[in-house]
Amino acid sequence: MPRALLLAGDAAEELDTMYPYYRVQEGGWDVDVSSRTKRDIQLVIHEFDPNSDAYVEKNGRKLPVDVTWAEVDVERYDALIIPGGRAPEWIRVDPDVRRITEHFFARNLPIALVCHGAQVPAVYGLLKGRKTACFPPITGDMENAGATVIDAPDVVDGNLVSCRGWPDMPQFGKVMMEVFSKSIDSASA
Repeated sequence: MPRALLLAGDAAEELDTMYPYYRVQEGGWDVDVSSRTKRDIQLVIHEFDPNSDAYVEKNGRKLPVDVTWAEVDVERYDALIIPGGRAPEWIRVDPDVRRITEHFFARNLPIALVCHGAQVPAVYGLLKGRKTACFPPITGDMENAGATVIDAPDVVDGNLVSCRGWPDMPQFGKVMMEVFSKSIDSASA
């Protein structure tokens, strides 16, 4: 059975995290949640309020962690998922997150980036020359990292599939599973 690794931490956006988490399982994959420690992650809910210039945030569900970043054996995984929220801002400074992310890019394995998730590979220079979607306010950051930002709900660039955020999930989930499945089909051919 193929296995995905979901990199997350406190303040990962709940829908950005839970939709891909369940979608890959629905597609017949196992998925392990990975974070700095094995304690449950505090997810957050981002909503848009007409009385606020930015999204508002409140605590969401807790998500159990299967494996710490330091414990991740990258050879066990067939795909990587990096959800958005505020977590990408701080998880990207961890050397194990870098090790994990670079492994998937170097081996051309499927990678799903949701919303702010693009911040993780961008900081390592891994999006240079690549197409990606992202949460619109970080477009400049992605362009400064050398990426071409596409304003669409399901951007595919080879092994990389990305979206702008949780409102894109109906289109993104389908395309994410197509990219993931294609990789498994290619590997077994």
